[in-house]
Amino acid sequence: MLLLLASLVGAGPSAAQEPPAQVTPPQTPAQVTAPQPTVPEIFTLQGQFVRTAYNNEGFANIGYRIAQEQVGKEWIMLQFGVTLRKPTPNFTLKREHLTITTPDGKTIPLATQNEYSSGGSEVRSLTRRARSVKDSVNYFPVEADQVCAIAFFADLGGPGPQIAWDETELSWHRACAGRLFFRIPGGVKVGQHWLNIQFAGSSLQVPFRILTEEEEKQLRKTWKELKKQHDASYK
Repeated sequence: MLLLLASLVGAGPSAAQEPPAQVTPPQTPAQVTAPQPTVPEIFTLQGQFVRTAYNNEGFANIGYRIAQEQVGKEWIMLQFGVTLRKPTPNFTLKREHLTITTPDGKTIPLATQNEYSSGGSEVRSLTRRARSVKDSVNYFPVEADQVCAIAFFADLGGPGPQIAWDETELSWHRACAGRLFFRIPGGVKVGQHWLNIQFAGSSLQVPFRILTEEEEKQLRKTWKELKKQHDASYK
């Protein structure tokens, strides 16, 4: 997730007649801290579980609501949208250009079609849920007015013939979207993750945080305020 949720703590001071040792001083809410990418970029929240990051070369969105339900499981799925920034030359995005960094610092490559096909009931369940649980990743610069599909994975159980492609041609005219699947050895863990995208001349890191149940409840209540705080930090 883009923002690490801070616990809201503190109550008013105790009544005056209580012994000093029992007086609780007033406390202010803990500061909200944003994760720090290791590359130059700007990122923000577009929704509770939608994140955007961009630099001078590329622009990417992810939706990760379904990933919240995968703690302890082997597979993670992201809704993904990507384009280039004008006037960047066209670029062929391939599987090897997409990885995830997990909270323990491991780098996980995008799954192959064979791995996806062998993922069993867990992958089939993710694919079914993705058809009904969707976070819009349709946030693009105005120049990206041509729709294109990212089809790294042939949808299991989808209608008609399904074909997987190992690459997608990106341009600043095209708003490309699709699903990304990653197999996480040892299972998905709570904590800060990054989707890493390697363009021709730069890297982009889209942060997302897998939350505890309490953090998720907090986010659902306060994400709009967190977005305001985060966006204000860039001004």
